[in-house]
Amino acid sequence: MVQQLNQFIQKWIPVLTPLSLIIGVFLENIGAHLLFIVPILFALMTLISSLSLKFRDIKVFRQYPKTILFMIGFLHIIMPLWAFLLAELIFDDRLLTIGFLISVAVPTGVTSVIWVTISKGNLPLCLAIILIDTLIAPLLMPLVLFFVVGETIQLNMLSLVFDLIWMIVLPSLLGIFINEWTKGVLLEKYGSPLSLISKLCLFAIIMVNSSAIAPYVKNINLELAKVIGIVLLLAVSGYVFSLILSRLFWKSKEDQVAIVFNGGMRNIAVGVVLATTYFPSKVAMPVVFGMLFQQILASIFYKIIRK
Repeated sequence: MVQQLNQFIQKWIPVLTPLSLIIGVFLENIGAHLLFIVPILFALMTLISSLSLKFRDIKVFRQYPKTILFMIGFLHIIMPLWAFLLAELIFDDRLLTIGFLISVAVPTGVTSVIWVTISKGNLPLCLAIILIDTLIAPLLMPLVLFFVVGETIQLNMLSLVFDLIWMIVLPSLLGIFINEWTKGVLLEKYGSPLSLISKLCLFAIIMVNSSAIAPYVKNINLELAKVIGIVLLLAVSGYVFSLILSRLFWKSKEDQVAIVFNGGMRNIAVGVVLATTYFPSKVAMPVVFGMLFQQILASIFYKIIRK
């Protein structure tokens, strides 16, 4: 039954994600009182996701140093610059600019493993990018935010770094230790229920954090439509840019697949937590909406790659 429910949720993620957002908006009074559980849920989700990683994944860096460094630069320099330029050109609102910046500056998405696997891409390279990017994110993300908004908004950088370490690095290391200690048996034996718990945590995070943007979403206007449009454009850009660059500079189709999905997917949940914790609620708008297109675009580019 757990496996069937897990498969059902996986199939309907493109529908359940916006549904979670809508429910959260309508239950804003309840969600506002539950914000304290979001970092806990995210840490649990990170722990479960990291059960597929191993310390030897870091060794892959010796085999693909240029590729991994390129991906880190793409994720944390090229895409944030592109988001910043778009937001500054279209919106005269620094809070929205920060939101767009956060939505693309977060680490690559762990779920890219699924798409790289079914697309027959370079899985060791994908895992190495995820692991290395996840471990250095607590340093890179605050730096990106500081250079862009450090003078505009008072930001507690030390607290931000510690939160990122607590939500990403420590659960990731614990997950890797557990995977190494159990020799992968835990994930093999309890993969379906753990995957189900992870998905439920994601939906809960979306619902609770949607309460923060409720005042802006309830008033449907041109600005809201533009925000959603730019979020979609940025999400598509991540895939398109990484697809073009991978075709230009990498001959191996397996490497191209890993680059496309690592470049297109994001661990947006951590961005939502940061946006609602450290910034005014309007900052969370672009970040929360970023969750709407992840799986849909992944399935579309999976078909494009196959062709």
